[in-house]
Amino acid sequence: MPRLTIDFVSDVVCPWCVIGLRGLEIAVDRIDDLDVDIRLHPFELNPAMGREGQDVAEHIHEKYGATAEQSAATRETIRQRGADVGMTMASGPGGRIYNSFDCHRLLTWAAEQGQALALKHALFAAYFTDRRDISDPDVLVEVVRATGLDGERARAILASDDYAAQVRTEEQRWRSEGVTSVPTIIIEERYVISGGQPPEAFERALRQIAQEVAARRATAS
Repeated sequence: MPRLTIDFVSDVVCPWCVIGLRGLEIAVDRIDDLDVDIRLHPFELNPAMGREGQDVAEHIHEKYGATAEQSAATRETIRQRGADVGMTMASGPGGRIYNSFDCHRLLTWAAEQGQALALKHALFAAYFTDRRDISDPDVLVEVVRATGLDGERARAILASDDYAAQVRTEEQRWRSEGVTSVPTIIIEERYVISGGQPPEAFERALRQIAQEVAARRATAS
C-alpha cells in the first residue's frame, strides 16, 4: 500500500479530537502494510478563553444553548465513545475548559523532534482523564517531562513568545481553507474526513483512499 500523508487539525480541549485521533490510529493498525505520516495542526475552539477557564457545562450552554440535561447526556456519550477507543474520559460535572494556545506552541516545538503525537496524547490524558489545567505552565512542564522531552526548554518557551507566530499562522491557514470545526482530517491534501469517527469508518475510508492513491500513482508512472 502507498504511504499516506494525513493532516490532523484539532484542539487539545476537544473531546471528539481525542476520539478521532485514537480511532484513526486504531484503523491504521488494522490495515497491513499501510504506512502513514500523521501531521498535527493547531486549531483553537476558544482562542479568547481567559486564564481562569470556564465551567464546561456553563460554556456549552453559552456557546450552543445546551441544557444541563443535554450536557450530561453528551458527556456520557463522549465517555462511552472514549472508552471504545481505550481513552478514559472523566464524565461527571465540574470540568473546566481552558485556553489551549500554549499547548499548541509546545506541540509545534515537539513536532520538530518527532514527538508531537506523544505529547498530544499526554496532553489529552492530562486534560480529559485527570482534569488538569492545561493552561498552567507548571502542569505543562510536568506533562512535557513525563513525555520524555526537555522540561526546562518547555518552561523557557512558555515564558517567551516562541512558536506563537507559527501557531497563529497555521490556525489562520486552516481557517482560510474552510476549516470551522475539529477534528478535520485531510488525507493526501484532497480527501477530507470530519469529526470523531469510529475506527471502522476510518478503516473503510483509508482502504479506499489507499487504493485510489496507488492507482493514481501507477498511472502517473
